[in-house]
Amino acid sequence: MSEWSALLSARAEQGLLRVQRAHAGPQSVFLQGPNGQRWLNFCSNDYLGMAADPQLVEALVDGAQRYGVGSGASHLVCGHHEIHDRLGAALCAWTGRDRALLFASGWQANLAVIDCFCRAGDWILQDRLNHASLLDAARLARVRMHRYPHADLHSAQQWCRDDRPVRMLVSDAVFSMDGDLAPIQELVGLATSQDALLFLDDAHGLGVLGSQGQGWAAQWSQQACPLLVLTFGKALGGQGACVLGSAELIEWMVQMARPYIYTTAMSPAMACAMLTSVHMVRHQEWRRLSLQSHIAQFRTGCHQRGLPVMNSETSIQPLMVGDSAKAMAISQQLADLGIWVSAIRPPTVPRGTARLRVTLSAAHSAEQIAELLEALDRLWPSELRQG
Repeated sequence: MSEWSALLSARAEQGLLRVQRAHAGPQSVFLQGPNGQRWLNFCSNDYLGMAADPQLVEALVDGAQRYGVGSGASHLVCGHHEIHDRLGAALCAWTGRDRALLFASGWQANLAVIDCFCRAGDWILQDRLNHASLLDAARLARVRMHRYPHADLHSAQQWCRDDRPVRMLVSDAVFSMDGDLAPIQELVGLATSQDALLFLDDAHGLGVLGSQGQGWAAQWSQQACPLLVLTFGKALGGQGACVLGSAELIEWMVQMARPYIYTTAMSPAMACAMLTSVHMVRHQEWRRLSLQSHIAQFRTGCHQRGLPVMNSETSIQPLMVGDSAKAMAISQQLADLGIWVSAIRPPTVPRGTARLRVTLSAAHSAEQIAELLEALDRLWPSELRQG
């Protein structure tokens, strides 16, 4: 047995082997398998049901017919299109920021920010449960990183008392595996006291939270939160990301951010679709109202059944299991019933905190959520129930 086969076998024995499961249709509340299977989908980040919305599909097709498929080059060669500027302006108007810089993915955007504003050896503070892209960005930038206990700003403040100069304070705005919200007011206070840049990734808040869906972080001013990343692959139903900030900070990124300078620009067709999505999400409040109703229904149903739903008021509703093998078993049993819910295991989450990550969408119906609750109640082991 080769080294790699042995390592893969060990992961399988620990219940940690990841498996690709193909589906054959559009992203929606139902997923079609290549062999005729059909699953009710409760693990997508398509929180507002935008990914296959006919109006958004039409915008993408129209963009491809007008502008072609590829951008042809990086933004600073000949890949920057006027539709990119229009999308950036719409994002700024939505969030109250001066300027936007577009990226092909949130991972690229996060890497660009930390690499651009930190030097090797600088100290940055990160929440322990931040997304992997934020942690890897710090490692690649060769900064010194302190990870404070989740949402524990008192602990972070205590650590700062040892006179370490903090360059940047970094946090998810909505935590992707727990669904809870960052204490942004406290983050703003700590960043101000340390004269540090506050950088927030609001991938899971955009479209879902805020008075017009502008997210959790954008409710604070640009001065309070000078660097903000938003992604388009979740509530907006598309692909890509942006960094938002002052004209000065974004211009510095144009000059210095290697993940921006040395990669092909976002497809103009996708930018066209995302411009349409921004307008739809901003003005279609019914989507957020529907989602909030579904969240309330699911949480009430979990509490009534003793299901260990974690403390989240967002689209992300994790059910704590603990053991990875048990989480995988429940996920498979649900799949056998025609319901797709992913089991999230280490290292994505801390050891001993494997869970089912249920995600809700405005496109779900109350009847579908009731079906999920009934299936969970039937399958959930008694020793894992609350109360």
